[in-house]
Amino acid sequence: MSNPILKVSGLTVHYHDAPVLWDIGFELPRGTFVGILGPNGAGKSTLIKAILELIPAVSGSIWVDKKPVGDMRKKIAYVPQREAVDWDFPITVKQLVLMGCYPRLGFLAPISKKDHQKALECLEKVGIIDYADRQISQLSGGQQQRAFLARALMQDADIYFLDEPLAGVDHTTEEIVIGLLRDLVKENKTVLMVHHDLNRVEDYFSWVLMLNMRLIAIGPTATTFTRPIVEKTYAKNFSLMDETAKLSHNLSAGMS
Repeated sequence: MSNPILKVSGLTVHYHDAPVLWDIGFELPRGTFVGILGPNGAGKSTLIKAILELIPAVSGSIWVDKKPVGDMRKKIAYVPQREAVDWDFPITVKQLVLMGCYPRLGFLAPISKKDHQKALECLEKVGIIDYADRQISQLSGGQQQRAFLARALMQDADIYFLDEPLAGVDHTTEEIVIGLLRDLVKENKTVLMVHHDLNRVEDYFSWVLMLNMRLIAIGPTATTFTRPIVEKTYAKNFSLMDETAKLSHNLSAGMS
């Protein structure tokens, strides 16, 4: 791959001397919508946090647009799991979205009228502009996810990392989130999203990254999201996943 937007090499992460990720390496082209898939405990969230250097790695290197990830933070947006956020923090929804300016401006720089207007436009895109002045804890779970997506949109990044943004949200929020992420990909942005519903994989993602502590496979969804690779990824978990084992048409065809 001549010009990958993201390159990970030899990434290994331990928690309390126990390996969580082992020797992960891959490259991604620009303009891909990547689903990060694997069973519980596979290291999906850990992979994102290690790439972003939010947790330490035992070894490995990460490059974004051929530069160390630490030099590219202005071009990287991150939407964490809702459970990782202090929703009692005393800021409004609009103030949360304006935090998307900080990688570009710094924490102490003044925020312009143009930035305030853009924050409202981002809230309009995610459908919660009417809640701009509410404290973030007053939002529903789906609205909270939309608010964090608006913050990511505010940043105008080149690569977006989302950790299970669809967990526990309503159908309307899911459609809004996926629609906006597809729009980003059309603009040649790259999106990586931790996801758990195998039924929607082929509908949502152009690429998949199959993970179970080690990298099982990565590539275009049509050629990588196959029954043998899914079974290898989920191992014993696969037969227990009554809901997610009902794979889409291509997987079903592969069983015949």
